[in-house]
Parts: sequence; C-alpha cells; structure tokens
Amino acid sequence: MSARDAARAIDALRRGWAVTVRAEDGALRLMAIEGADAVTTKDFDPVGEADILISAARAQTLKLANQIAAADPDMPVLIARAPWIDNDAAMAIADPVRDLASPLKGPFLAKALAAPAAAKAALRLARLAGILPAFFVTGEGACEGEASAQDIAAYDDAAHLAIATRARLPVSAAENAEIVAFRSPDEPREHVALVVGRRNAAPPVVRLHSECLTGDVLGSLKCDCGPQLHQALHQIADAQWGVLLYLRQEGRGIGLVNKLRAYALQDQGFDTVDANVRLGFAVDARDFSVAARMLDLLGIGAVRLLTNNPGKVAGLEAAGIEVVERLPIILPANPHNERYLATKRDRTGHQL
Repeated sequence: MSARDAARAIDALRRGWAVTVRAEDGALRLMAIEGADAVTTKDFDPVGEADILISAARAQTLKLANQIAAADPDMPVLIARAPWIDNDAAMAIADPVRDLASPLKGPFLAKALAAPAAAKAALRLARLAGILPAFFVTGEGACEGEASAQDIAAYDDAAHLAIATRARLPVSAAENAEIVAFRSPDEPREHVALVVGRRNAAPPVVRLHSECLTGDVLGSLKCDCGPQLHQALHQIADAQWGVLLYLRQEGRGIGLVNKLRAYALQDQGFDTVDANVRLGFAVDARDFSVAARMLDLLGIGAVRLLTNNPGKVAGLEAAGIEVVERLPIILPANPHNERYLATKRDRTGHQL
C-alpha cells in the first residue's frame, strides 16, 4: 500500500467504479453517488440496500444533526437506505444545488458509523477526486481500487512532479518566454510554467495562477481571474525576469464541475466561501506545495510574489520557498464581481 494506491482509487472514483477504503477501525466498499448509474449501481448493490455516506456539513443542511447517530459536528453521517431512495433521490441528497428544486427531502434516519476513520478517509478521497463527497456504502466485495486511510493522508500532488518538456513560446506580453511542462505519474493534470526574460541572480517576479476556464478563456465577469492573469504577465514582462506558474487547480482546487455548482449556489444567494462549504469542500482546497515543487525544479529558491492572497505566501514559505517581497495586483471591480471581491477581502483575508 502507498500513496500510489490512493491515486488509483481516485482514478477509479472518477470513472464511476467501486473502491474500498480501509482504516484501523474497518473497511468500507464505496461507489460515488455522482458517478453511479442504473447499471453500475445494480452491480454494486443488487438488492438496493446500500446506505448513503455524506459529510457532516451536508447532514446539518438535511436537518440530521439532532439525531444521536449524527450528533458529532465533525463526523461523516451514514443515512439508512429507504426503499424510495433511488439514484435520482440519492443525487438530490448529495448535491445542494438541487435543494431549491427538491426542498422536502426525507425523512432520513442516521445510523451509527461502524468505521468512522474509514468514513472520514473516504470523504477526503472524494474531495481529492473532485467529486461530491457522498457515497453508496456496502461491506466487502469486488472493487476496482483500494486505499488505506494512511495512503490517502500521504497522497501528495507534488511528490513525484517532474519536468516533462520545455520549449520557446513567444507570447503577446513577452516574446522572450519559455514554457515548461510538469507531469506526475500520480496525477492526470499537467501544470506549466512560463519563464519570461533573461535569468539573473535576482529573485524573479512570480505569479501563482490557478486555472480558471471561465475567466481565463471565456472572459467571465463573475471573477477577476482573467484580468489578473493578463496583468500579471505584463508585470512579469516589465521586471528583469519572472515566472508565471499556471496551476491546474480549478475552482480553488475543487475542480471545474464543482466550481460551476458553486456558481449555481451563488445564484441562490450564497457567497463563494459558503458555496464551497455547502458542497462539502474546503474554502480553499489548493495545494501550493505543487507550486513550490515547480519552483524547486526550476532552481528558484526565493521569489517576489505577485499576489493579494497571504495564503499563497504562507503556502510557499511552508514548502521552503523564500518570499522576499509581496507585490499586489490592483484591478477595478465590475458589477458582476463586486461581491466576489468583497468576500475575498472580508472572509479569506486578501489584501492590496
């Protein structure tokens, strides 16, 4: 068993396959509700009696926190399977975006967890896979992946990251640029760095930019990602030299599909922080040790960091990269992202 087993289990979950998660208190055979269909569910649970595992936060929304078996606010919750809970009903349980469309769910009965450590590890595995933390659960049986709680805790996107290739890439902000691609055998996402200018002994101006398809490519007005990306490229080009790290950590690490779910929750009145939490994810699930590993592979140990986010400074420094200066990015708001920017300032500590 190793962190590689966690990577295989993540891949199996994304494909809609069953996995087993083991801990010191027992084992759980699981199928992600999000990936289940009529055929796979029938193979996994022929008699339709698999219980449902959800996060404590989701259980609270479903008004289960007053039941003794669901009373621990930090513990996952097991819902007893009722005859009326089919795949559609299970997805409504798992996905808070559907709450307005199906507000009268239940009644549900919370059951005591036989293997709470395994349950917590399973929900962490779902979050690493970028899927909703909700499972059908049975006992032992055939599965396509298996991981222990220790494997899941040891999973590290950065551990086996290496430079795959590099090439000259003139861009509109700077013609003297080189693109460097990074790949890990444990992770399908490939990160890239754009190195701009002539390298010297001075710390480079560095921007950690997390992928944002809607903002970077489609020009979304709901965030400031696209304008920040282009502003950062110009500020890097104006320096002696610098590096843009483009991290494949969409939606603050929760993935594109879940980010769009968060958008839908924002349309229902939740801010970006509450939307992520309501989906069962961390406020910010990004792993900045990936960026630190990329810088290390580029031979960079000290940077002038272009960011408004103190969390990026702390993340790099915790991973051994010296941040000698923090440089702000100052951009105007628009009517569509004013609340988003205020939330970043007031709830996640962003500074100018």
